[in-house]
Amino acid sequence: MKRYMGKKKILRIYIDNQDKFENKPLWEMILKKVKENGVAGATVFKGVAGIGAHSELRSFNIFTISQVMPLIVEVIDSEEKIVEFIDKIDYMIEEGIMTMCDTEVIKYKHK
Repeated sequence: MKRYMGKKKILRIYIDNQDKFENKPLWEMILKKVKENGVAGATVFKGVAGIGAHSELRSFNIFTISQVMPLIVEVIDSEEKIVEFIDKIDYMIEEGIMTMCDTEVIKYKHK
């Protein structure tokens, strides 16, 4: 499928696994919006550790019942589509950071 080839943008949304929107995991709701808006693709990565806006270390601790772990939702599409998508999800994110950078899609395969 050639329409996804070439220069694209990567949107990275840094949140944590306990962030919610409408009592559901925020990462899950973001992926739902990806699908609803026809964005090319997205992946959620769980971080091993991180320091966020409040300068608190977030990492796995076997002595803690409730683990707060960093997550990155990575979204790839054209710049126009990413900018539109940001406008559609911004209200959902109470705390976090979004970054956007260039990438080049060299191969895209699916059945």
